[in-house]
Amino acid sequence: MLMTREQLERNERQTLAPYATLAAGSRGRIHAEGESAYRTAFQKDRDRVVHTSAFRRLEYKTQVFVNYEGDYYRTRLTHTLEVAQVATSIARALGLNEDLSETIALAHDLGHPPFGHAGEKSLDTLAAGVGGFDHNRQSLRIVTKLERRYPGFPGLNLTWETLEGIMKHETEYDVPDPSWEPDVQPSLEAQVVNVADEVAYNAHDLDDGLRSGHLRPAGVAEVPIVGDLFSRLGLSAERFDSSQRYVLIRELLGDVITDVVHATHARLTELEVTDLDGVRQAPGKLLAPSEGMARRLGELKEYLYANFYFHHRLIRMTRKAHLILERIYHAYVETPDMLPPDVAAQAPELGLERAVTDYIAGMTDRYANEEYRRLFDPLALT
Repeated sequence: MLMTREQLERNERQTLAPYATLAAGSRGRIHAEGESAYRTAFQKDRDRVVHTSAFRRLEYKTQVFVNYEGDYYRTRLTHTLEVAQVATSIARALGLNEDLSETIALAHDLGHPPFGHAGEKSLDTLAAGVGGFDHNRQSLRIVTKLERRYPGFPGLNLTWETLEGIMKHETEYDVPDPSWEPDVQPSLEAQVVNVADEVAYNAHDLDDGLRSGHLRPAGVAEVPIVGDLFSRLGLSAERFDSSQRYVLIRELLGDVITDVVHATHARLTELEVTDLDGVRQAPGKLLAPSEGMARRLGELKEYLYANFYFHHRLIRMTRKAHLILERIYHAYVETPDMLPPDVAAQAPELGLERAVTDYIAGMTDRYANEEYRRLFDPLALT
């Protein structure tokens, strides 16, 4: 039996929750084009995101540790894949559109520059005169302007629902665009990515911190949510090894996902949300952990801030990242003839500073380091 797009759309209508976002009900794309014969609109979006240059470059962009610090640590790409996994697990349990949640998750970090949040802060300061830099807005620029893969239009021409999920992505590190229907809540498929992002980075930063030795098992066991898992699972801080770490992170993720599913279902039931319009008109986000779980996750995040994110080795990396990007940026702005021809060609349209910012934002950690060496090492070959 062939599963045509029309059949896939019928399956969505028959199997998804009444408050889910249906592909057949999409508000459409900026540029008119035909849809696929065997993919829904959101599946088509997902495939377009995965095939971008920006998505491939996430493999060599920092999450916490700079890419060359070790092959075992998360990169921006592995983080993105973990967010997609958590998001689809929650979406599936709640009867949401998994394709849309997965697509938003895969696209939500496309705009991140090299060197993680340190790189973003640096670019925001350097580009202050042309509106600064924000990775949410940069993600939108990538999928609507900078990726040139189709002759008829710039960008990827994604559906309105996917673009909404990118622009309304909201976590401690992500500020939604206030111009994007600020008085209306995003779809639950977009909200699930907000939660999955925070859940994933809390869990994998704990994992990477323990793996790297920056965090001690006895120390993290003092955090209530982790200590309870140590007790329940029979883990030992004194005999903590990689197998126990795997169990700890797996069970932590499972507990949080279960809590989010039950807490969200309870809210939807209590507020009698029966359709997508009810989601959008709700007074606040509906998809979230329970108050108790949110408090416990907050305690874990505070511990990671105090003992991991501000570890002296990470602060050194942050400082080096700023110096590298600052010198590259000023070198190109002061001597634009050094820019690659394709970047220089964009300067008349975008402005020199914005073209340089886009160029640097697209660099991987490794490429930025190499570019720094080419520009400032007198022995480097150009």
